[in-house]
Amino acid sequence: MAEHKFSRRGLIVGAGAFAFAPAILRAQSTESDEVLGVRRNATSFTSQKWQDHFETLGKAAIVADTTSRALHFWSGDGQTYNIYPTSVPRTDELTKRGYTKIVRKRVGPDWTPTQSMVERDPTLKYMPPGPDNPLGTHAMYLSWPAYLIHGTHDTRKIGRQSSDGCIGLYNRMVESLYQIAPIGTQVRII
Repeated sequence: MAEHKFSRRGLIVGAGAFAFAPAILRAQSTESDEVLGVRRNATSFTSQKWQDHFETLGKAAIVADTTSRALHFWSGDGQTYNIYPTSVPRTDELTKRGYTKIVRKRVGPDWTPTQSMVERDPTLKYMPPGPDNPLGTHAMYLSWPAYLIHGTHDTRKIGRQSSDGCIGLYNRMVESLYQIAPIGTQVRII
């Protein structure tokens, strides 16, 4: 009969491997995920080329990819290319796709729910700027009414289908984008 010896080092290594096993298993995608095109993490970001979406960079350019849940930004001189993780609309019906542009920007935005939001949830009310405001610390308004690129105080929303149509970013990232994306930045939602 074999005798098993346990060492302190063996127990520590084994416990460490056991602790990380659930994370490793969760990180693996299933075959059905791949068939459905579901992407679950930042490693699914795919680089974009602005030339595939716009004739010129103009003042600057943004592509919001609702599939990989990433926003791509290019400066007008082509020297800056940043990718930001985003939240995206909850459903395809709430997702507006196509070309638009940034027409207005605001630090400390206030929020008024749209009529369709109130129909879905009658408890929604106007919210002034602050920590409970769903638009976070900065907002960039698009030429489409009621569609914005904005921050969020609820960081659980990033990387998920969680918005009513807008593209949401972490507050610190929308603040960075706000600084470099001028009014007139062309935007494409895909």
